[in-house]
Amino acid sequence: MKKTSTRLADGRELLYYDSRDDTVRDAPDLRPLDTVATTAQIRHDPLLGDAVAIASHRQARIYHPPADECPLCPSRSGRRSEIPAADYDVAVFENRFPSLAGDAGRCEVVCFTSDHDASFADLTEDQAALVLEAWADRTAELAELPQVKQVFLFENRGVEIGVTLGHPHGQIYGYPFVTPRTELMLRSARAHLAKTGRNLFDDVLAHERSEGTRVVLEGEHWVAFVPYAAHWPYEVHLYPKQRVPDLRALGDAARTEFPQIYLELLRRFDRIFGPDEPPTPYISAWHQAPFGEPGDLEGAGLGGFALHLELFTIRRTAGKLKFLAGSESGMNVFINDVPPETAAERLREVASK
Repeated sequence: MKKTSTRLADGRELLYYDSRDDTVRDAPDLRPLDTVATTAQIRHDPLLGDAVAIASHRQARIYHPPADECPLCPSRSGRRSEIPAADYDVAVFENRFPSLAGDAGRCEVVCFTSDHDASFADLTEDQAALVLEAWADRTAELAELPQVKQVFLFENRGVEIGVTLGHPHGQIYGYPFVTPRTELMLRSARAHLAKTGRNLFDDVLAHERSEGTRVVLEGEHWVAFVPYAAHWPYEVHLYPKQRVPDLRALGDAARTEFPQIYLELLRRFDRIFGPDEPPTPYISAWHQAPFGEPGDLEGAGLGGFALHLELFTIRRTAGKLKFLAGSESGMNVFINDVPPETAAERLREVASK
């Protein structure tokens, strides 16, 4: 992998990740851009104890542009985009409309491919491996920023999810705090450790592998399963068998196998509801340990957190979506219409031939 760092016309960082070491990236950004001005701030809810990002400048972000005006496609004569190059493998840049900025964190956009009409599932294993290397590199780089306490990598796919740019891409949030979802996991992990002397994530993975009814896919280094108490109609958790806190610590063998496993999962997601349904909308989210003292990872500090990916869709059956209504939105109590065992069985049925 070759990494090239440059700057866009307004000063934002742009990074190219290329599979060839001899690739040269020297195309300048010739757009007349003003310096990015953000209003991002973090406010804390005194009742719930969580944080809310207030970012009114995001109201002006680009919304469903036509394909020939996509800001994530390579630049071409007469139409310049966020990517000055005429082609690219993987590109990462600071978001022009960030939810988090400055002391309030950092937001980046990850373009998985220059092909506007592709999806992550269309990538080759080599292309997916390059995205994984970019994710790991960005985790390492953002971990060095003093304001960043946790790195979250995710992809929103589909207009039903709320995606406003159709080009295959994901995002990276460098939070200036530990997220509420992670705090809940850590609390459970600490309680389990105090009660049993064992790691909660290890026990969950061991139980799912032993029971087997919810296991969707298993390789030599990764296991994918529908969790026992799945919140979403079709939800899969993907764990490396060797527990690590984040992508930086992932071993070479697990990195090599990841594209095979992940691409197969995404392709199965697109087959869940049959050939006549449009591509399945989903959210794919990497859960990584917050940054702390190394010793905390095995003790009570970070509860021995385990890197894992959570992939889920809001489509509950053909032509119908799962909406977060009163119980889910008002009280955070999910009601799942699809038994996890049924979801796992369906995801096994649609395996590639």
